[in-house]
Formats: sequence, structure tokens, C-alpha cells
Amino acid sequence: MAEMDPNTLIIVVTIFVAGFGIVLGTAVPALAEGRAVEKALENMARQPSIARDIRTTLLISMALLESTAIYVLLIMLILLFANPLIDRLL
Repeated sequence: MAEMDPNTLIIVVTIFVAGFGIVLGTAVPALAEGRAVEKALENMARQPSIARDIRTTLLISMALLESTAIYVLLIMLILLFANPLIDRLL
């Protein structure tokens, strides 16, 4: 690994970081979405009269949580296909 070309080393490290980042960046929002749905369903079962308000709040929060996963995907795709580190570090 010490005799590896610097460009190749940066690309390999970037691939590992992108893989780890996409796993972490999608798992955390997915867990948060599952928790939000669980709590919303519990509250709807307890107070059916305000289920409409809970549902509206849930949909807004789900959209915000999902947008974080989309931002992670965007950053990882930039790192993989338009890697700015190759030009800056070498």
C-alpha cells in the first residue's frame, strides 16, 4: 500500500469513506423515521380526535428526515464522481 500511486490511494480512501458515509447517512434517518412513526401511531391510538394533526406533523417531519438522507447521497455521489480531493491534494 505504501507503493501505491497517490491518485489511486485517494480514490480508494474516497470509495471507503463514501460507502461508510452512505450506510451511516441512511441508517440514522431510517431509524429516526421509524421512531417517529411509532410515536405518532401511539399518540393516534390514545387520542383519535387529533389524529389528523398528528398525521400532518408526521408527514412534515418525515420529509425533513428524508431530506438528510438525500443530502448524504448527494455528497457521496460528488465524492465518487467529481472528486475534488484529487486536484486539491496533489
